Order: sequence, then C-alpha cells, then structure tokens
Amino acid sequence: MNAEVEVDAGICGFQTRIQAESEDTQNVTFKIASGCEKARRFGEALTAKGPVDGYAELGAGSDGVVLTTAREALKGCCAACVVPVATFKAMQVAAGVALPKDISMRITAE
Repeated sequence: MNAEVEVDAGICGFQTRIQAESEDTQNVTFKIASGCEKARRFGEALTAKGPVDGYAELGAGSDGVVLTTAREALKGCCAACVVPVATFKAMQVAAGVALPKDISMRITAE
C-alpha cells in the first residue's frame, strides 16, 4: 500500500511531500521531498535506516525509529515541526493500520 502526505508546515513557508510505501503492509519505506533543508535531512536519515516496521512503531510510540530520527534531525524551532507526525501518519496508512484522513490545526494568538 502507498500513502502520500503533502505538508504546509506553517509560518516557515516550506512545503514537504512524504511518500510511504509498503509491499507487505508492515515494512515501510519513505521518500521525503522538501524545500526545508532540515526536513530533507530527516528524510535522508530515515531512508538510510531502511524499511521501518510499522507494527513495531505503533508499540514504540515516541521511542520508535520515525520519531527518534526526527528528534535527532530537527532541533531548535524545528523541534515542533509537523513533518514527523505527518510521516508517522503516512506510515500507519501504508502499513494498513490506519485509514487515510486529512488532519488540520488552527493556531491563533491573542
């Protein structure tokens, strides 16, 4: 199964496209293209780790490969980037453990 997520990361203005693919609905590979250098490095680091076991990621939560790699790659203001969460969601869909559904956030200040 294949999943694709397009991310508009917010005020930084960077667009990111995440492709997650799984031939066996368990092991997932990623392709991440972005105008953001840090998001690209995250994608490269994640790809270098090879296929990610989607089922193991669910149990590992924030200690899994996807989010651990994100913490290593995204520091400073980028620590709150939505790209890692979108990547995790794409992995879930590609592994067949979640259905595709758009998500959104509305941020305001007073």
